[in-house]
Parts: sequence; structure tokens; C-alpha cells
Amino acid sequence: MQNSKKPNILHIFVDQMRFDTIHALGNPIIKTPNIDRLIKQGVAFTNAYTPSPVCVAARCSMIYGQYPMNTKTYENSSMPTDNRESFMKGLSNAGYYTYGIGKCHFEPDSEALRGFDGRERQEELTDLPLEREPYLELLKDKGYDYICEPHGIRGEMYYTPQPSQLPAELHPTSWIRQRTQAFIKQQENSKDPWYLFSSFIHPHPPFTPPNPWHKLYRSSLMPLPMVPDDVESLQTYVNKCQNRYKYKDQGIDKNLIRSIKAYYYACISFIDYQIGQIMNTLEESKQLNNTLIVFTSDHGEHLGDYNCFGKRSFHDTSAKIPMILSMPNRFDGGKTCDTPVSLIDLAPTFLSLGEGTINSHKLDGVDMHDILTGNSDREVVFGQLAYYNKSDVVENATLTSQTFSDNDDLWRASCSTYMAASKDWKYFFSAPDQEEFLFDKSTDPKETRNLSGSVFHKDILLKMRQKTIDFLKSGNEIAGINGNQWLLLGKKDIPKNPDAGLLVQDTSMPWVKNEIPGYSEHDFKRMF
Repeated sequence: MQNSKKPNILHIFVDQMRFDTIHALGNPIIKTPNIDRLIKQGVAFTNAYTPSPVCVAARCSMIYGQYPMNTKTYENSSMPTDNRESFMKGLSNAGYYTYGIGKCHFEPDSEALRGFDGRERQEELTDLPLEREPYLELLKDKGYDYICEPHGIRGEMYYTPQPSQLPAELHPTSWIRQRTQAFIKQQENSKDPWYLFSSFIHPHPPFTPPNPWHKLYRSSLMPLPMVPDDVESLQTYVNKCQNRYKYKDQGIDKNLIRSIKAYYYACISFIDYQIGQIMNTLEESKQLNNTLIVFTSDHGEHLGDYNCFGKRSFHDTSAKIPMILSMPNRFDGGKTCDTPVSLIDLAPTFLSLGEGTINSHKLDGVDMHDILTGNSDREVVFGQLAYYNKSDVVENATLTSQTFSDNDDLWRASCSTYMAASKDWKYFFSAPDQEEFLFDKSTDPKETRNLSGSVFHKDILLKMRQKTIDFLKSGNEIAGINGNQWLLLGKKDIPKNPDAGLLVQDTSMPWVKNEIPGYSEHDFKRMF
């Protein structure tokens, strides 16, 4: 009988999806009937956070079940190369067939398995030959090798809404669904349990829904972003870097922002449609009742809130994520849970369910079933991001630039933002700004007022700061700490030249020629 084996695990992962873009959780505009169905059947963890609000660092913390101070991956930089075990490896050792479909963003080796028994790649950027890119191979076979950038035009048009140049059935989002369905069907009669990582690139920009999905939401009907009166006081150094990096710091076009939101929502609804097809396949193959389904994201997207775009900061718009788990008799009943959770909690959750273990390191997370049932006393989750850019302007530094260049720990600390989030409070310290932020989540859920300077909140500020510092000390992440205070390592600012630091990211498809004869002044190359 199918149900006599260990439960399967279907891990549906999306990139850059905000926590507040699900209809069943309070968004009246967006259409997400299939995610809503998961919520109706399962458990929505409504206080879920990323351990680092950027792609590689978040995924690294998730698969190893560790915070960045233990993985040593704080940005879109290399993941550990010391052979530590991922939860996929732990599940594989426990008898699971572990498989990945779609974006993994593994660094430095984008083809690494990192514990998977098998993988099918789909990444935005590639230098690999066509035979190692199954999605691109399909596009070429179908006659679409004239498209330079099948995932959308990046760089200068990163935040310019653009309909996909591909039909819906050949869209990268559809390919993930098709390959996921094929895997599920192949496992229908398997005696062994499986773990599947089904990972969509969207709604990561460029926002490129296919026809006719790009017309699902009309720009003029979309709400404007949330921009408090004192918005500049709420922006951090990394927000300003992101705005520059994404060509969004030279003025705000409100109509364009509403179009961005419309296309972003369309990308999410198109993913939701794929999820419905996947769930139907699970049900038709009689595997639904013996499968844990997890839906979550690596981080969020500011989407114009605070006049900001992108990710990388610890405002909720960037750091808070959707987290839905559904499985009969374990995560069911249409419940919500507002106890803080993190992506690092998925590793112990999966390993507990699958009776797997990791021997290479201690997990930082908690089994989310224990959180749901009140068998965990953890009250706070943490985060860290270090945005490295040694060309930045540094002012009022207490240490010289030469000291920074000789000490990677100090430089990382000077670039870091540290977060602590409880059920009622959110605290973060931005070292590049030399500034603390404190938000009352119960009375100010949109984080419009920084209470760190309020005399009435001094005690809670000290408490949250101390929790953050104690946490960092427990992992020996101490370069930015001076006793029970933050070590002020200099205030940073972005260059005054408005063209400094702009993103150039010309993708290199296997079929793209490197120049336009007679017109190109330079070759088109993949640049970061």
C-alpha cells in the first residue's frame, strides 16, 4: 500500500515573493485559488522570515538548516565547500529519492548536487553548453533560439514590465510544472519515499508573464505603494544601493510602479495555476494524502514600498515570506500560526518527518510541527546580510580603509544588517548606517514608524538589541560587537555619480552571437 511508506515531500519554492501576496491571507486583489486551497487544508505560518534576504544566502541557510553566521554565506557569494550535509543528503541517507527541478542558485558550482540524487537545471544566467541546459534545449528544439533572454530582459529593463516573448506552454514557469508533474507520475508506484524541490524563478524580476496573463491585472486598478511621510528616515544604505543597482533612484513614476505591481501579481497568479495542476497530478496518482506540501519563498520584494525596489533589507516587505505547510494529520485544519519561523526550520521539519539525520553539523532550526503544537519555546528568529561593495564611500570610519582590507571579518561587519524578530517586535541594526530600527508589529504592522529613538520604548530596544548581540556571540560573529553595544565601523553612502553602480547583466544563451557586425562597439558578454 502506498501509505505504508514514509511520507513524500513536495517543496514548492518561488523566488522573491512577498508575504502579503496571497488572497486567503488578506490580499483582496490578487487571485491565488490554489495557494488558498493549500491554506484551507494546511497551516499558514504568518510570521515567517528569511535568514538572509537575498537568493544564495537564503537558499544556503535553508538547505543546511543554519544561520548565515554558521554557513558563512551572507550574500550572493559562495556556499560552503567543506562537504557539510544538506537536508537532502540526510533524507537520501534515510531512504528518500531526492530530486531538484528548477532554480537552485548553487555557488560556486551551479551544477552541484549538494545532496540531491538528481537535478534538472533552470537558471536565469548560464555559461553552460546547450546539452546541459534542458529547458534551453527545449526552446531551441521548438524554434525559439532567436530569443536572447528567455527569462526576460535584465540590466536596464530589470524593473520594466515586459510580456514574455514565449507562449504560456513554453514559459519557464510552465516548464517547472511540466517536469514536476512528470516526476510525480514516475514515482506513482515507487516503494521508496521521495523529496522533490520544485523551484520557480518567478516572481523574481524581470516580471514577464506570458500572454494573456499579462492582462490579468490592470495597472490603473492597482494600489499605489506604501510610502510614509518620513520615508527617507526608514530607508537604509542597502535600500539605496538596491535602488541604484536596479535603475530606480532617479525619480518615481507612479503609473510605472502600478504596472510593475500588475505584472508582478500576474507572475504569482501564473505560478498559482501551475500549483493547481501539480496538486491535481498528486491527487490523480493517489499520492496527495501521503505527501507533505510546502510552499515558501527565499525572500520578498519591496515593490515600491518606502520608494524602494528589490530585496536585501530587513523591512518586512523584503524579509518576511509566505510559509504554508499542508499534510493530513500533521499540518492540517486550515490553521494559522503566528509564532516566528524561518527557512532554517525546514531542514529539521523534513528530517523529523523522514527520520533522517545530519552528522556534519548542528541544526539551528526547529521542527515546525513542534512550533505548531507548542512544544518549542523559541520566541525569536534572526537574520543577517552583508552587502559587500568595497567601492562604496565610507565616512566617519573609526578604522582605516587599510584595516578593512586586511580584515575580512571587520569589513563584513561594516557591511552587515542584523535582525531579530519576535511575535510582537522587529529589530534590526544597519551597520552601514550606524542606525537601529525598532517596529511594533501589533500596532504598526506596515513598519511606518521607527521606535528606536522613542524614550517610551527604551527597554524593549535594549532587550531586542541584547538578544541580537547574544545570538551573534553564540556563533562567534563578533567583529561588529563592542561589549553589549555595536561597534561603529563607519557610515557608508553610495557614490554621488548617478551612473555608478548600475546593474549590467547581459545573459549569455548558448545560441547568442557575441556581436552585431558593423554596429557593435563591443561584444555582448555576461556581466555583473
